[in-house]
Amino acid sequence: MADWLKAINPASTATTRPEAIAAARASTIGIFLSVAFGVVGLIRTMGIGTEAMEAAMIESAQGDPAVAGMAGTIVGAMVYGWGAMLVIQAIFGLVQWVKPNRVIPILFILLVAYGLLSAISGLAMTSQADLPAGVAAPLWFTVLGFIALIVELALHIAGFRGASKLAQLNKAEFPNS
Repeated sequence: MADWLKAINPASTATTRPEAIAAARASTIGIFLSVAFGVVGLIRTMGIGTEAMEAAMIESAQGDPAVAGMAGTIVGAMVYGWGAMLVIQAIFGLVQWVKPNRVIPILFILLVAYGLLSAISGLAMTSQADLPAGVAAPLWFTVLGFIALIVELALHIAGFRGASKLAQLNKAEFPNS
């Protein structure tokens, strides 16, 4: 347990290969945390009903018949796209677990940073958007999302540091490869 706590700490330094691998796999934990939160969000979205999302789209388009005709298709595509992104994230998580590298943590550091900025700007503009009560995310879900993003960021930083140390160890051990 103490080894994992050291591995997921973004400020700790790995000195051995097992420590570096454990630290690099911290990014996998961050990815699976993101997948778990995404599944909860997807279930919540499907629970409020896609009809509420369609109604919000039609209302924001001010009754445009073209939008009314496409709203169901757009909402369905959003749900399927969300599910596909969760599957792709899970695949990245499995790849990072099996073959730790620096690219995946960097990618997810950028995505989490973008997510944090998007969430903050979304909160800033919430008062300007007249969303129906059923469509807007409840406060507890928004706060939980911020906490999850911050934890994910720390895990991806730890994963990058571990993968970098692992690459250093590999280069020192196998200088010609």
